[in-house]
Amino acid sequence: MTTTRARLRGGIDLGGTKIQAVVIDGRNAVRGSARTPTPREGGPPAVAVAMAETLRAAVASSGASPGQLAAVGIGAPGAVDAATGDVAHSGNIIGWHGSFPLGSTLAADLGAPVRIGNDVDVATEAEYRLGAGKGYRSVLGVFWGTGVGGGLILNGQRWTGRGAAAEIGHVVVVIDGLPCGSGRKGCMEAYAGRGRMEERARAALAKGHKTSLFEIMERRGKERLSSGVWQDALAEGDKIAIGLIDEAMAAIAAAVASANNLLDVDAIILGGGLGTRFGQPFADRLGREMLPHLFVSDRPPPVFVAALGDLGGAIGAALGAPVRAR
Repeated sequence: MTTTRARLRGGIDLGGTKIQAVVIDGRNAVRGSARTPTPREGGPPAVAVAMAETLRAAVASSGASPGQLAAVGIGAPGAVDAATGDVAHSGNIIGWHGSFPLGSTLAADLGAPVRIGNDVDVATEAEYRLGAGKGYRSVLGVFWGTGVGGGLILNGQRWTGRGAAAEIGHVVVVIDGLPCGSGRKGCMEAYAGRGRMEERARAALAKGHKTSLFEIMERRGKERLSSGVWQDALAEGDKIAIGLIDEAMAAIAAAVASANNLLDVDAIILGGGLGTRFGQPFADRLGREMLPHLFVSDRPPPVFVAALGDLGGAIGAALGAPVRAR
C-alpha cells in the first residue's frame, strides 16, 4: 500500500533574495508552500538553516509533518556537484564563498534524502514537464532575477554538461565590458542581473541623476530593488529605470540569440522574478530584439513566460527529489 510519506516530496528554490519551498504530492500538485528572505549574513551555514526552516513551514502549511516527506529536492544557483551535493560559485548569494556541502547539511537537518540541482536547470525541467515548455522537445530556459540563469532540455533530456552547462548569464556580450559578479567582464548578467542593475542605479543617484527607484523601494518596505520596484518605476516613466531595463533587454537578446544560433531550440521560456513580473509583453519584446542577432531570423523560436511562476523552481526541485523504494 502506498503511504502518505511515499507520496509527499519537498522542494526548495534558493534565490539571491528569497527562499521558496513547496510540498508536492504523487500527482505533482502543490500541497503547501512557504517563502522567506535569503539571509544576508552568516554565509552558507545560515542559508542552510533558513532553507530547512522554510521547508518545515511549507510542510506545516500542507497539513503534514516533516517526517512524512519521502525526499527533498534543492535548486541552488552556481556550480552544483550532483554526486556530492556541494555547491560553489554562488555569487548572487551574499557571503557564499568557495564550496559548501549543502546537500549533506540539509539531509542531516531534515532527516530525508536530498538531491541538489542547479536552480534554473530544475525550473526549466518543471516548465518542460508541466508548464510553458510542455509539448516541445528542446527548450532553453532564461530566468531573469538577481542574476540571469539558464537551463537546457535537449531532445527531451536535461543537459547539464559537466555540472555548469547553460550559464546563459555568462555569455559575453561586450568584450572587456562591465565587471560581472563572476569576476569576469562583459557577461550578459553584468548588464541584466537585478543585483548589477541596482548597483548601476545607485551609482547614477550618487552622481546626481534623478530616479524614483529608491523612493519606491522605501514605499514598498523593501531593502533592495525588487521586481515590483522596477515595474512601478517603469510605470512612472523613470528615465534611469527605463535606460537600465533597455540595456538589460538588449544584452539578454544578444546572449539568447547567440545561444539559439548554436542550439536551434524549439522554444525559449522567460522566467525569474523580473521575467515573470514583466510577463508576456517582455517575452514578446525579447523575441523581437533577438531577430537582428539570429542566423535564421525567418523562423525564430517562440518565447513564452514561465507558466509556473515563482513556484517553478521549487516544483522542479521537488520533481527531482530522490524517492527511495520502500
